[in-house]
Amino acid sequence: MKVIVHGGAGGAPDEPGPRQDTLDEAAAAGADADTPVDAVEDAVRVLEADARFNAGRGGAVQSDGVVRTDAGVMTSDRETGAATSMPGVEHAVTVARHVMTDTPHIQLAGVHAVDFAADVGVETECDLWTEQSKARWDDLDTHPEGTPLDHVEWLEEKFGGHDTVGAVAFDGDDFAVATSTGGRWLALAGRVGDVPQVGSGFYASPAGAASATGAGEDIAKTTLTRRAVRHLESGHDAQDAARLAVEEFAELTGSTAGVIVLDADGNAGEAFNAEAMQTAVDE
Repeated sequence: MKVIVHGGAGGAPDEPGPRQDTLDEAAAAGADADTPVDAVEDAVRVLEADARFNAGRGGAVQSDGVVRTDAGVMTSDRETGAATSMPGVEHAVTVARHVMTDTPHIQLAGVHAVDFAADVGVETECDLWTEQSKARWDDLDTHPEGTPLDHVEWLEEKFGGHDTVGAVAFDGDDFAVATSTGGRWLALAGRVGDVPQVGSGFYASPAGAASATGAGEDIAKTTLTRRAVRHLESGHDAQDAARLAVEEFAELTGSTAGVIVLDADGNAGEAFNAEAMQTAVDE
């Protein structure tokens, strides 16, 4: 099983060594799996459980002081599942997988997605806060009050951050991809970014698969992972597909992002225009 994982594109991390160790562990967990879907779920669950990454425990806090998680999963035969805006759910990737395998739907959202998670045996009511996120929240000069429209200007000044985690796997025949996030710092409560949107945070086809990280609104506007896979379908290898997709994204938006890719020859590719993006590959 060939697996590539990423831990988000953004600023230089405070603890690159321990983060890389976790990424290596995630890639190894995926490489030991029986199927591509198992591989990406197993890999991403490792990253969701590590508070150094913005997914699961340690996810970004939204404007109402709640951490909500999102994830999406897709296979090369275009089976798809996603779950979004889930308070108290650490392993969003597992919820997304169950949406794909256990329902006729593509995406579930909010408290209903949390109820579904509980029904399929995914732990809910998890404490997703960390000491770092609590300190950052407490250090705010003020907290928003009133309706969302009343404090949107304040939020725009504080809004930021765009780390996310993802994995792509290939067993020689089939691909799978999964992407998971805690969103962006001080986004409006209930904000949905690119991660659970097909073709934006994740995409797979018979030609390959890609997972994205970065400025979510701009990734969604430009369907970054669909763009990367389209380059595979046009005959480019994984590295060229990743590079071309990020170059086009930067030209169109002026924002930062990163993407990881696997192609049908088993090649892994990655590209980013942020300060840093840590990855790991295993097979």
